[in-house]
Amino acid sequence: MERSAEVNQLVLPHIARMEGYVPGEQPQGGTFIKLNTNENPYPPSPRVKRALIEAIDDRLRFYPDPAARAFRETAAALHGVEPDMILAGNGSDDALTILTRAFVGEGELAAYPSPSYLLYSTLISLQNGRAHVVPFTPDWRLNTDEIIRPGLKLVYLANPNSPSGTTIPPDEVAELAERLPCPLIVDEAYGDFAARTCITLPKTHPNVIVTRTFSKGYGLAGIRLGYLVADPRIVAELNKVKDSYNCDALSLVAGKAALEDQAYLNETRSKILATRARLTSALRELGYQVPDSHANFVWATGGMPAVETFQQLKQQNIFVRLMRYPDHAPGLRISVGDDAEIDGFLEALRKLS
Repeated sequence: MERSAEVNQLVLPHIARMEGYVPGEQPQGGTFIKLNTNENPYPPSPRVKRALIEAIDDRLRFYPDPAARAFRETAAALHGVEPDMILAGNGSDDALTILTRAFVGEGELAAYPSPSYLLYSTLISLQNGRAHVVPFTPDWRLNTDEIIRPGLKLVYLANPNSPSGTTIPPDEVAELAERLPCPLIVDEAYGDFAARTCITLPKTHPNVIVTRTFSKGYGLAGIRLGYLVADPRIVAELNKVKDSYNCDALSLVAGKAALEDQAYLNETRSKILATRARLTSALRELGYQVPDSHANFVWATGGMPAVETFQQLKQQNIFVRLMRYPDHAPGLRISVGDDAEIDGFLEALRKLS
């Protein structure tokens, strides 16, 4: 037996069988236009830098607050909820992992619509659970009746959705939650760019859990921090599942400072929304089908062949995300960069057409 085969037999069988989640490419060095992982094109609030500089002192020899109390109080005040409804995570992916570990056991059923965030499938597979995948309608609505199944333990809903950027209105999310026999995760990674969100829905619907990240709206992808809002009884149970010190001291300081500067968030958000509208219009003029996005990216299909376009752009150090889903033609998910980046991307794209 080859040594590689021996090593594969050491891990759990369901881990050996699964495919891991593949993050977007992170080019290292050189000059490039990076529009593939939905990072914010603008730097974080100046308050974040000041807070981090102040926090880099002898206190770093101590463990961070495992309860993230100061951060949770700030987030709770912003959203009009109680601090015991907040749980901090090492990015919103950590929050999603904690939730999946808490609710989905071996062989149990978890559902999500598709096309959507590819990580959901990975998280279910890590638990050796079963995925119930329900296609969106052609106009990106939910097939609610198809989602509900006996024995369902968890439902994921990216809202705004990736890759489409589309949203499900909060009242429809609430109706879905009322029909479900299990928790509903509303993944609002891109909620800072949407006109309406579900962030307060856990106050009235105890099976709704909303997750947020600092990687998109707050320009802090390099500081791994996210959080969830849920019924206090759920948060109490999730505290048993999370790692003891899942958020480091500097991340918590950065997140608190970012939340306290909503004026800066609104300023950069306005710039991104304006550029998003210009990008959408330009892509449609080039023959692409682009749904109205409520996120900091757009989803382009039906134009030039996606695979060839992706490869030709990459040869010019322009990175977009090539996305493939079963029963769908490949498409391009394009992050909203700053105006100069979008101008460079569109100029290159027009030369390919």
